[in-house]
Amino acid sequence: MNILVEEILRSNSVIAIVGISPDENRESHIVGKYLQTWGYKIVPINPKSEVVLGEHCYPTLESCPIQIDIVNIFRRNEFVPPIVDSAIKIKANVIWMQLGVFDETSSKKAIENGLAVVMDKCIAREHSRLMGLQH
Repeated sequence: MNILVEEILRSNSVIAIVGISPDENRESHIVGKYLQTWGYKIVPINPKSEVVLGEHCYPTLESCPIQIDIVNIFRRNEFVPPIVDSAIKIKANVIWMQLGVFDETSSKKAIENGLAVVMDKCIAREHSRLMGLQH
């Protein structure tokens, strides 16, 4: 798994954050800001916001004109299946479900459609660990 995570983080640069919050105290916002500081292009996905972290916010993955590499999911488990379906439609490379987010059925569907999947892991923590920032 570590080789997969490292390869994902090295070879993908555009990350859609589904469920990102404009509230700077929320984990999704903190993770988005962290990813920006490391040079990743973040694409906020939240139908209730217009701009998050200085980036135009899109209501859905399908409404975004930018090619997405990683779909980072900050939504409850019951919302994962339609997000995975959207990620398949837009031809993303990776589904990344944040800590506490997992769906085996959706994971299998994504893999069957050629996407890599990471479940129940924080993308910022994994990046930090791989960069040697955590002890």
